[in-house]
Amino acid sequence: MSDLPRKAVTRTAKLAALPLGFAGRATWGLGKRIVGESADLVGRELQQRTADQLFKVLGELKGGAMKFGQALSVFESALPEEVAGPYRVALTKLQEAAPPMPTRTVHSVLEERLGAHWRELFEEFEDKPAAAASIGQVHRAVWHDGREVAVKVQYPGAGEALVSDLTQLSRFARLLGPLVPGVDIKPLIAELKDRVSEELDYGLEAQAQQAHADEFADDPDVVVPAVVHQRDQVLVTEWMDGVPLSEVIADGTQAQRDRAGQLLARFLFSGPARTGLLHADPHPGNFRLLPGGPDGEDDWRLGVLDFGTVDRLPGGLPSTIGAALRMALDGEADAVYEMLSAEGFVKESIELDPEAVLDYLLPIIEPAQADEFTFTRGWMRSQAARIADPRSPAYQLGKQLNLPPSYLLIHRVTLSTIGVLCQLGATVRLREELEQWLPGFATGPEAEEPDDEGPDDEQAAAEA
Repeated sequence: MSDLPRKAVTRTAKLAALPLGFAGRATWGLGKRIVGESADLVGRELQQRTADQLFKVLGELKGGAMKFGQALSVFESALPEEVAGPYRVALTKLQEAAPPMPTRTVHSVLEERLGAHWRELFEEFEDKPAAAASIGQVHRAVWHDGREVAVKVQYPGAGEALVSDLTQLSRFARLLGPLVPGVDIKPLIAELKDRVSEELDYGLEAQAQQAHADEFADDPDVVVPAVVHQRDQVLVTEWMDGVPLSEVIADGTQAQRDRAGQLLARFLFSGPARTGLLHADPHPGNFRLLPGGPDGEDDWRLGVLDFGTVDRLPGGLPSTIGAALRMALDGEADAVYEMLSAEGFVKESIELDPEAVLDYLLPIIEPAQADEFTFTRGWMRSQAARIADPRSPAYQLGKQLNLPPSYLLIHRVTLSTIGVLCQLGATVRLREELEQWLPGFATGPEAEEPDDEGPDDEQAAAEA
């Protein structure tokens, strides 16, 4: 039996206590203000106590609770700076570690999945996990052929925990919303639930990881560990050292930050074009900086881990995204509006002012305008405030736009990646990556007449 709480009643009780705790602290804060304490000081202390409780519970429960916390972690840079500190510390813990399951449970799972003689597969096996995350933990080992490997073992009961947690969290999504301005919590939880079966299927994960490992095998900038063995809920891959991106965010040099940001943007846009797959879990715990890039040991490469969640895009990212982005940058309001309407971003029952839609989009796509752009927490906060403030025209217009289901995961991955770039404070030549890898964005006639196929059409064509 692992220390992942498997009884639904136990997990439900812990999660149900969160909104009660929020309400209790709000009452406590009101009391402090009544007796004359500064509203700013009370607000900061209230935010810190809320962050401590929320992410402590999410990290302890692992499962869907921790998965939700990790998804939130990349939006930390949207928080006001005076309250971001507590979140930053708590969320960084969620990106890299969680309480491990007992050694006896690990051995039991390995025996059940790999057979009674599982130890013969390894020359060495470290019982203490090297990392523990939302649905499984990783052990360092040496494969029987001498290769250093990472052994990913799924927690018993992880499937039930994922579904139960996300269902419970969706019930009080409205209360969680104010914690991260500009992020719509309910669709985020719904999308995570939709991906549960893929997240648990290590066979699918092995296929996606090996597809990337093959494609990037000789790449000078990106490293993906190859799959060594997979059986049921156990996945063995080549071991990869490196500096976790969370450490680069905390203590990295500006050169490391800029290099990590450039390669992260390159991987986001080149991956679908090269593999037909979009890595859909871009939180810092899944990336490493490795020495030995194109310019030698003082240069860096990007190591990429965890392919449990991917979006399958056989034709790459839809060209409508690139074409609409290009036209928006060129100020073609009517053409952008027409394309967004055709793709379902504007419902047929709603009529909006094309110029107002363009004004809404331009600040968001600012990083693609210049040759290079510095992503900062301040820029991210300004975007979140603009979109989340009910008094702003952007908020009112944003409520009328629609996000088609086929674009939901692409949208979340893009926002999440931007969140990580802002955490890094990286200066990135984003336009350069878009012109090379985003269909429809490059200048020329091909950008003006994109394919009519959206993600769903591309999927159907590939399957046919």
